[in-house]
Amino acid sequence: MAWRARRVHSGEHGAVAAELVIATPLLLLALLAIIQFALWSHATHVAQAAAAEALAAARVQNGTAAAGNAAGRQLLDQLAQGPLRSSQIDVERTATSASASVRGEVVAVLPGVHLHVHAETAGEVERFVPDVSGFANSGAVSGGNLSGGGR
Repeated sequence: MAWRARRVHSGEHGAVAAELVIATPLLLLALLAIIQFALWSHATHVAQAAAAEALAAARVQNGTAAAGNAAGRQLLDQLAQGPLRSSQIDVERTATSASASVRGEVVAVLPGVHLHVHAETAGEVERFVPDVSGFANSGAVSGGNLSGGGR
C-alpha cells in the first residue's frame, strides 16, 4: 500500500518549486509597484507644497516673482532630495495675480517607468485698499484693509 502512495505523489516532485519560481517575481513586482506609487504620491505632495510656498511669498503686498521662486526652491531643496528629481519651478506675478508651477520627475523604482509630477497654484496679489466709507460719516480715520484672495 505504501508503494501506491509513493507512486501517486511521485509525479508532483518539484511542483512547489515551479510555483515559487512563478509567484516570487510577481510578488516582488507587485511590491515594487506599491513602492513606486508611494514615491509618486509623496513627490506630488512635495510639488504641491513647494508651489503653495512659492505663491505665498509672491502674492504678499511687496512680494516679487523672484522671492516666490526663491521660497519654492528652498522648500524643494529641503524636501525633494528623495522622491523628486529634475524639479523646475516657475513663478509669475502681475499687478493683480500671482501663480506658481512646479514640475519634476519621480525617482524610478521599476525599470523603465518614468512618472512626472506637476503642481500649479494661483491667487490674487494682496494689496492695500483704503476704507473711505467710514471716514465720510464719522470723521474718524480708518485704518483701511488688506485685500487678497485665498489660496
